[in-house]
Amino acid sequence: MRTAPYGAWKSPITTDLIVGEAVGLAEPGVDGSDIYWIESRPSEKGRSVIVKRTKDGVIRDVLASPFACRSRVHEYGGASYVAAGGTVWFVNFIDQRIWRLDEDAEPVPVTLEGDEGGPVGSGWRFADLIFDARRDRLIAVGELHGRQGDAEPLNVLVSVAARPAAPQAPVAIATGADFYGAPRLDADGDRLAWIEWNHPNMPWDGTRLMVAGVLTSGMLGESVVVDGGDDIAIVQPSWSPSGALHYVSDRSGWWNLTRWDGSGAGVGLLPMAAEFARPYWNFGQATYAFTGTGVDRIAAACTRNGVWSLLTGIGDGLTPVPAQIPFDQIGAVKAMSDGTLVLLAGSGREPASIALVPPQGDVRVLRRSAPVDLPEGMISLAQSIEFTGAGGRTGYGFYYPPTNADHQAPEGALPPLLVKSHGGPTASASSQLSLPIQYWTSRGFAVVDVNYAGSSGYGTVYRRALDGLWGVADVEDCNAAATYLVNQGLADPDRIAITGGSAGGYTTLCALTFTNRFRAGASHYGISDLKALYDDTHKFESRYLDRLIGPLETSGEIIRARSPIHHLDLIDCPVILFQGMDDKVVPPNQAEMMAAALRAKSLPVALLTFENEGHGFRQGATIRRTLEAELWFYGRIFGFDPADVIEPVEIDNWAPP
Repeated sequence: MRTAPYGAWKSPITTDLIVGEAVGLAEPGVDGSDIYWIESRPSEKGRSVIVKRTKDGVIRDVLASPFACRSRVHEYGGASYVAAGGTVWFVNFIDQRIWRLDEDAEPVPVTLEGDEGGPVGSGWRFADLIFDARRDRLIAVGELHGRQGDAEPLNVLVSVAARPAAPQAPVAIATGADFYGAPRLDADGDRLAWIEWNHPNMPWDGTRLMVAGVLTSGMLGESVVVDGGDDIAIVQPSWSPSGALHYVSDRSGWWNLTRWDGSGAGVGLLPMAAEFARPYWNFGQATYAFTGTGVDRIAAACTRNGVWSLLTGIGDGLTPVPAQIPFDQIGAVKAMSDGTLVLLAGSGREPASIALVPPQGDVRVLRRSAPVDLPEGMISLAQSIEFTGAGGRTGYGFYYPPTNADHQAPEGALPPLLVKSHGGPTASASSQLSLPIQYWTSRGFAVVDVNYAGSSGYGTVYRRALDGLWGVADVEDCNAAATYLVNQGLADPDRIAITGGSAGGYTTLCALTFTNRFRAGASHYGISDLKALYDDTHKFESRYLDRLIGPLETSGEIIRARSPIHHLDLIDCPVILFQGMDDKVVPPNQAEMMAAALRAKSLPVALLTFENEGHGFRQGATIRRTLEAELWFYGRIFGFDPADVIEPVEIDNWAPP
């Protein structure tokens, strides 16, 4: 075993391994005995590929380059394809049109091409596709951009002919709300359910669950509100085999399974202090599925304190049974006709994977998002921690100790600590095996991934604990997590960095500005000026800050007070900024303004920008460069030389101590 400083350990978890062999997995789907999913491949510049596994076990791509399946509705997309009878309809990323892909055929466009006679980027986008077999059509969420005289895109539910002789325009079938999601037909095609909501709500604040009959013409009859409102968040409607509408409601203070039989209020199926859903950032969420034919039996995933489990046999008067599976993180649940479950799941030793869970027999992993044949002693397992934040508030997180069987640190040394602040901010940290986290721990960093106030998975009260306090409570909890680990003797108090993307980038910049705990930080496409974000972001999040900060019209002082760019005199440590130049959620001017202001104040700063990257980096070259540059940056600041050969980063106004 070699003795080397923390941060300078040689690791087999290289950026080549991360971008060359790892993929993103999403959107598992079932069509008869066939299973589908989407792979986002850094090695193909982030192209999203539809993959199919047939009954005989053959796995193959069904979407060839240059096509890529990815929706830009709400900019985050989701449910970007649907398969039925061997045919796949998908949203092509480049043009956002719906295309049809028949077995062993070339894709054929179903909808019209955008931009015709309008500004660049105008036209329809689609998401949350479902197939209406009775009428041979698709129903989807439609988002129309570039309308003359309108400040915002139009969001509606649309009908699209499944096999038109020539590409056609969609037909709106539900209008009037600011946002729509989760259109779901009952088994006979007679009734359609969906959720809708209006500004300033986000879908985890309050939505309405709607039901309408489908007329002979295919249009919708009069709709009724089943449940929900401005302070009740309804997600994931789905019709059972018996025709009862099921959904997930947070009316109890937790996202719990609920059933509606056609009249009156919904009835909770399994009341418990656990969450059966995630915030509705992406379309197509599926954390439960019906496993019987003609009977209402449910398999559902739920989380308690950051740990997910799978319960089967849920129904009236039934005692659910915990499934014995090797996963404690579950992203999606789908069911096949024989009761076999298809999961997107992982664990501390298993990366996000597509897995089969049969009614009897062993779990089978069909596809892993990353290799797991790492040398023994290289994986750092997450340890769940709780700590006391401001005002006695309990905070949560996952701590990863530095781990490398081939190296040890000099006696008496303490590791540098990397505090991760997740995005959202209503998202959550996961204990699932992540090669980017292992990249740090295998080089000698301790890492803590913080589920600060506002994170999901801990009930509605905790999720709303950030209302009016963004830039305060999240920062307090990141600071408290670092202090907790320092007090436990697990981190060097003089070598603590904070890093985060998007909302986590904002928390990072606030922590560097308004606390003295951190010695360096990395903001990935983060927010530096809240006023600029109010003025220049996309429709979905254009009123998000009304709850997190306050309405623009009445919150000027708070907006300025919590914008790091206006308080540069409080920053006294180096900052590195990473930014995609095609980002429509947090525009590039946020990072550019912050870098320019720090340079003008003679503060150490580095800015790395990437062409053809949006919100969240997908291309292999970008992912490689950001990981290596951030490591090199910390090496300069914390005084160690990485074992890797890394292209240096230009740090303005930096002189080594």
